[in-house]
Amino acid sequence: MGRVQGRTILLVIGGGIAAYKALDLVRELRRAGVRVLPVLTDAGARFVTEISLSALAEEPVRRSLWALEDEARMGHIALSRAADLILVCPATADLMARAAGGMADDLATTLLLATDTPVMMAPSMNVRMWEHAATRANVATLRARGVVIVEPEVGAMACGETGPGRLPELGALMAAVAGHFASGPLVGRHVIVTAGPTHEAIDPVRYIANRSSGKQGFAIAAALAGLGARVSLVAGPVGLATPVGVTRIDVESAAQMAAAVEAALPADAAVMVAAVADWGVVAADVKLKKGAGAPALQFRENPDILAGLAGHKLRPKLVVGFAAETGDLLAKAKAKRAAKGCDWLVANDVSEGVFGADATHVHVLDSESAEDWGAASKDAVARRLALRIADAF
Repeated sequence: MGRVQGRTILLVIGGGIAAYKALDLVRELRRAGVRVLPVLTDAGARFVTEISLSALAEEPVRRSLWALEDEARMGHIALSRAADLILVCPATADLMARAAGGMADDLATTLLLATDTPVMMAPSMNVRMWEHAATRANVATLRARGVVIVEPEVGAMACGETGPGRLPELGALMAAVAGHFASGPLVGRHVIVTAGPTHEAIDPVRYIANRSSGKQGFAIAAALAGLGARVSLVAGPVGLATPVGVTRIDVESAAQMAAAVEAALPADAAVMVAAVADWGVVAADVKLKKGAGAPALQFRENPDILAGLAGHKLRPKLVVGFAAETGDLLAKAKAKRAAKGCDWLVANDVSEGVFGADATHVHVLDSESAEDWGAASKDAVARRLALRIADAF
């Protein structure tokens, strides 16, 4: 998180069950070298304590607009301008409504009104509250004023309902903060990257897979984030560390990967590096036992993620596919690019032993040419491809 090191973030914690996650956020921000100035609303104090927050932030917790000692040390006007970013997490429906209405009836809303510092909000609330017309109008007002809204995630909530409204996971919050401080030609662009293999279950114990290590996809995700992009990395089962500033979504099967890519849309570009299994198995509910002979497996065709994305109504401006072939590389790659409908295709000959290796040899095909990039490290290929993508915008 080199982009955020040395920065100061004013963290406003609203009142909701997700407030406890703000403690993890403070810890991760401090690890990344960020100074965190915590502001705890009265409602937020119902869920987290000043002692815990102050211990993790290593700063005093600001609570009241009328605290004489705080005002003497750092008045609310100075405090509102002391940070590089004001982050409201969680941002409740009530807190966003008061901010949108220009109210200043407590320390949090006064800070938001008295600042020219960039503001980011991470909403968290019941799905009905998030989808209510009043909340949607408040969000639109805040966005129009330049507030960055980190979209809530879809999932089960403490109230027992399921839908959009969950506070984004820690990795997504950190990526959003890093993205705010990013610089580079891809700032403001969202790129989806898929990486690694898929596992297709045979029974509760066994699965069909391939030899993809995920190294190339992870390197590309890191290179794109380094150029300022907001990167959603949909990763098959691999044991690789998440690149800095990247939002990672872990999946296992091709169907799960297709659903995760769909959920990540819209995007400006997509780089489909994953080695997705063409076929899945109609899996048994119990472990298959040895018998008179090998079990007969019933196969089913998996979704074609690359072709589906290339023809999607929310198709990214740039869709990049990958092809792992054995022999007659260029002819197969040209045919695949045409069949899938992608803009570019990056092809390599996997008979040369590139699975799991740190080096590769790729050809990049578009509608006009086929470039031989020669033998290079996967990191070098990733950087070159990321720059090529940046040039496309």
